[in-house]
Amino acid sequence: MAFVLDASVVLAVLFEEPIGNLEFGDLLDGQLSSVNYSEILARCTDLGMDADLAERQIARLNIAIVPFDAGNAREAAQLRLSTRHRGLSLGDRACLALARRAGLPVLTADRQWEGLDVGVDIRQIR
Repeated sequence: MAFVLDASVVLAVLFEEPIGNLEFGDLLDGQLSSVNYSEILARCTDLGMDADLAERQIARLNIAIVPFDAGNAREAAQLRLSTRHRGLSLGDRACLALARRAGLPVLTADRQWEGLDVGVDIRQIR
């Protein structure tokens, strides 16, 4: 099954953190918003990982980087009211917007997404 991946999931894999009962193969062929891709690269740099190494590690997952186009931007903006009370960032909303538009479940390690009713099947990895 294909998934949209939140930055938190990819970062957990890159830094060899627990990913619950998720299998490495579950991440293959996933989709990632270009906004979340930027978040991942920035966080890797913050944590001392070379950006080129981070890009190579992400590439081996065969994740499709989906451009944050006008449709995704509009969808993310529409999610603002229903997610503001949980403090979701633009990156969070970009991920949810992509999942909603693609009709795919989203994987996250972000607990503040629990119980959100935004028309997306949100699955926690831990």
